[in-house]
Amino acid sequence: MNELSRMDEMSLSGAALRGAPWRAAATAGGAVAATSMFLGWILPGPADLTWALCTGITLFALVAGIGAISRPDRGDRVTQQARRWALEHPWRFALAPGLGAAALMVPVQLVIDGEGVFGAAWDALLGGALVLLLTGILTRSMRGRSRR
Repeated sequence: MNELSRMDEMSLSGAALRGAPWRAAATAGGAVAATSMFLGWILPGPADLTWALCTGITLFALVAGIGAISRPDRGDRVTQQARRWALEHPWRFALAPGLGAAALMVPVQLVIDGEGVFGAAWDALLGGALVLLLTGILTRSMRGRSRR
């Protein structure tokens, strides 16, 4: 059996994410960011825009990743095969949403929080690792869907 290269795995993850519920993910992420910011204003202590945006990005990536594989029988044949691969290899699939979340968090940390390059990269890496962990766990729990 041929082993897939890391590039092939990322291509399969991207193909599985092709049919992700992007509108629902953006809505959920935006709602969580707005709620977090609102609660920061009304509760004691300062409101933190960076925290609110990174929380929204985290939920955006989770909804997109899990929503993409929740129905492996939808889409064209290539998308279905990629989604089945993702369900059979949950940790390899979870790299794509994790890296995507980290890539979105870096500019937030750099520009809004005013951190240095290394601090922003470290915080974004931790946020991406959280997305990877949660996506991997949830994808692993959905493995039975690939055997239908």
